[in-house]
Amino acid sequence: MPSPATPRAPDRWRFYRAVWRWHFYAGLFVLPFIVWLALTGAVYVYQKPIDRWIHHDLKVVQNAAVPPSPASAQLAAVNAVSHGDVFRYTTPEYADGSIEIGVQEADGRRQVYYVDPGTAQVLGHLPDKGTFSGVVRQLHSLDLLGDYASALIEIAAGWAILLVATGVYLWWPRGQNGGITTVRGQPRQRLFWRDLHAVTGVWVGGVLVFLAVTGMPWSVVWGHQVNAWANGHDYGYPTGVRVDVPMSAHRLADTTTPAWSMEQAQLPVSAVPHVQHAAADDGHAAHGGGPLGDLSTQPGALGIDAALRRFNALGLAPGYSIALPRGPMGVYTVSVYPEDLSRQRVVHLDQYSGRVLLDMGYADYGALGRGLEWGINVHLGNEYGTVNRVVLIVACAAILLLCLSGAVMWWKRRPIGGIGVPPLPRHGRSVAGVFVLLCIGGVVFPLVGLSLLVVGVLDCIATRGWRLT
Repeated sequence: MPSPATPRAPDRWRFYRAVWRWHFYAGLFVLPFIVWLALTGAVYVYQKPIDRWIHHDLKVVQNAAVPPSPASAQLAAVNAVSHGDVFRYTTPEYADGSIEIGVQEADGRRQVYYVDPGTAQVLGHLPDKGTFSGVVRQLHSLDLLGDYASALIEIAAGWAILLVATGVYLWWPRGQNGGITTVRGQPRQRLFWRDLHAVTGVWVGGVLVFLAVTGMPWSVVWGHQVNAWANGHDYGYPTGVRVDVPMSAHRLADTTTPAWSMEQAQLPVSAVPHVQHAAADDGHAAHGGGPLGDLSTQPGALGIDAALRRFNALGLAPGYSIALPRGPMGVYTVSVYPEDLSRQRVVHLDQYSGRVLLDMGYADYGALGRGLEWGINVHLGNEYGTVNRVVLIVACAAILLLCLSGAVMWWKRRPIGGIGVPPLPRHGRSVAGVFVLLCIGGVVFPLVGLSLLVVGVLDCIATRGWRLT
């Protein structure tokens, strides 16, 4: 290591200390969020088997070999015990799975009723998104606390990227013999925790950045703006998809939970025929479906049984959901988002003629949409099966170790009665220089940039202008 007396050493260590100061601020803010996201994310990776275990009586049927009853009989069974309108019908993803029927009650609450497909017996119900995994997902994204909390998640994701970038700079080898790939010292020593933190961070840092970036599409500011841009102007569908049918003001997100790239998608409209000329497919017009959306079945419309046969003939992946028509110009909309991205699909069906109005899959998304959807699928642990999930579990454990080692290292070096902010370099303009570099990233992520300005101003005031003179 060069002697402190050499001309370039003071400048180098001045910059190092400035980066260390911002790394500390990033960790101070973001570590609690990272711990929370790692814990809830690790649980959510195995959402399906956990849900089937916790809600076994609702999600798993005992005699899966029994031929399924008509969908109309299943809806009728739900209508007999509920007091609202059916808005969604979901087929089972597994051979022994139950049918899930979404109902909006008279008081506005949404419930999901679970039905044995063979006997049409109602097994019970839960609030919409009220399964264990649904609650975990809301906890993971802080949805339960509203947009304010979502903004904090967006800021935390940006600061996590900042944390990794500054951490890599601090880790970068500068002639030392340890702390690069090996851990020195004993657990009672701060050196041990410093090396453990650095080595863990450099291995897991790339995954942490990936998770932060791929989690951004759900954010309240950046995600919303990028989503609107990526969807283009073809009636809310991704750029490049021609929409040559009349569209309504309703969006796909009003009736189901779509893929990120489809959140702005509008619904087409059915061509309302003259009632006297309406043709019912297979004699199933105007009956057999129960309440459709917020209105009852329209004269001359296909029933749910006929619509289900149409969708089954399209070769959709198991576990697809059907959003029922809303009003006389509404459409049947089926959507499915399996682990295999190539089988993602959204199909709109005219509720009278049964004609396919739009049939769209992953390949129809724009390049940005496909890239972001791939990132989201990997983020959720879906894209590469067990390998994807195991890698995420190991990464979450490493992230927790990173946070623990950082906290212990800080605890061992903090002064009594203080929080242990790394000292300013002799010339504070180094801190200002690093701050300017970080603010460039704040242009890309506006909420992160705003938070950087707030922290920077407060730090400058507290240190009387970073001693720029």
